[in-house]
Amino acid sequence: MSSLIVSCDKDYLNEPKPTSSVSSSVIFTSRDGVNSFISGILRASRLELNLDRLDTGGLPSLYFARTVKGNDLVLGVQWYRFDYNNDNRDPTDKRTVFNWAFPYTLINELNILIKGINDSEDLSETDKDETLSQALTLRAFYYFQLAMEFQHTYSYDASLPAPPIYTSPALEGKAMSTLTEMYTLILSDLNDAVEKGADSRLDKSYVNKNVTYGILARVNQVMGNWSAAEIAASKARIGYSLNASNYSNGFNNIEDGEWIWGIPQTVDQTITINTAPHSFSDNSNKIGYGEAFWNEDFVNRFSDTDVRNTFFDLFGLGDNSGSYKARASSKFKLTFDPDIPLMRSPEMLLIEAEAKARQENDNEAATLLFSLQKNRDPKAVASGNSGTALIDEILVERRKELYGEIGVEWFDAKRLRKGITRTGNHRVKSPGNLLPDDKKFFLKVPQSEIDANDRLCEC
Repeated sequence: MSSLIVSCDKDYLNEPKPTSSVSSSVIFTSRDGVNSFISGILRASRLELNLDRLDTGGLPSLYFARTVKGNDLVLGVQWYRFDYNNDNRDPTDKRTVFNWAFPYTLINELNILIKGINDSEDLSETDKDETLSQALTLRAFYYFQLAMEFQHTYSYDASLPAPPIYTSPALEGKAMSTLTEMYTLILSDLNDAVEKGADSRLDKSYVNKNVTYGILARVNQVMGNWSAAEIAASKARIGYSLNASNYSNGFNNIEDGEWIWGIPQTVDQTITINTAPHSFSDNSNKIGYGEAFWNEDFVNRFSDTDVRNTFFDLFGLGDNSGSYKARASSKFKLTFDPDIPLMRSPEMLLIEAEAKARQENDNEAATLLFSLQKNRDPKAVASGNSGTALIDEILVERRKELYGEIGVEWFDAKRLRKGITRTGNHRVKSPGNLLPDDKKFFLKVPQSEIDANDRLCEC
C-alpha cells in the first residue's frame, strides 16, 4: 500500500525533525518524548513527498491549490497552473497523488502516536489525555481534508464512497468507506479531543482546545449542523480578539494576536521557495515567484478605507486595462522565514455569524458581522440585511477576510453546492469554471493506490 507506509518509531526526540530509529520505549515514557513525536508530525505538515514539484509543498500547497481554483485570485503561467485550470483530477495527476498520499502519511504517523500513548505504562492520565487530544484532532483534520478532496460534499449524498479509514497503523489496504462513516469518525475524534484537551500548549503550532473547536466548527459547517457550528466557533475564538492594526504586517508571524493556529518557520528550516501563499502572491519580493494576482471584480468589493484593501497596480497598467496582472496585493510578505496562517479568529466569528443566520437569528448574526466590518473599516455602515441577503453578505465577507489563506471561496462553493464562474480579468475563464456539484470539485483515486490495493474502486 504505497501511501500508507508503516514506519519504525522515529527519532522525534532530536527536535524538530525525525532522523533515525528510536525505540518506542523511549518515546512514550515521558511527556517530552511524546511532544517531540508530535513536533515531528507538525514539521511534516510541510512534507513534499518527493514529487519534485513546488506546488506539492505540504498543507499550505493543498490550501493554495483550492485558492487558485476560484474566481478571486488570478494566476500567471507558473506552478499551480493545472489547479488554476481545474484540470488536475485524473488518477495519475500529481495533485491527485499528493492530496491522497500526504494526509494518509500523516494519518499513519498519528495512528502510531495514538497507539503508543494508549499503550504507555509511564505516562500520567493527564499527559495521555492532553497528547491524545492533539493526535485525535490532527487525525480528524486530515480525514476532513480527504473527505473534501475525494468526493462530493456531505450534503450531496452521504452514502457515496469515501477514502478508506484506518484507525491503527496499517499494513494492508482497506476498502473505500462512505462519507457517513468518515464524518462519523471525524466527529468522534474531535468530540473526544475536546473532552481530553487542554487550553494551554507549547506554542501556536500545537493543538489546544481552541484549535479543536475551530476544526469542529468547520466540519459542522460543512455538515449543516448549525447549532453545533455556532457553539464550536464561539469557543474557538475565546482569547483571540480582532485587531485591525495587525492586518498590514505581512501575514508571516504566528505570534499575531488573531492567529489561533499556524505553521512556524525559521531561517535554517524554511521552505521559502514554495511557501504558499507568500512565495506566489508577494509580487514585490524577488525571493519567490510573485505570479499570483487578483481579479479586479474582487478588488472592487473593497472600500478605500478597508484595511484589507492591500491591492495595488504593480506595473502601472491603470484601471480597466484587462491585463491579468493589473492588481497585485501586499497582504502576504515573503521573508526567509514566513510563518503560515492556518486558523484565525475572524474566520470563527464569521462561521458563528453564518450559523446564527442559518438558524434565523438575524439580529445577532448581523451584529457579529458588523463588529468585524467596523474593525476592518472605520467608515463601514451596517447593511441592514436579513435572511438570504444577510447570509450572502457573510459569505462575501469570508472571501474578503480570508483571501489567499485557506481556499475559502472553493470551500464555500463546494459545501453549499454552488458553482464558481470566472469573471473580470482572468487569464483563463470558461475552462476554469465550476458548475454546482461539478465533478471537478473532487479528485479521482490515484492509479498507484488502485494498483497497490485491489480493494479500492476507481471513482
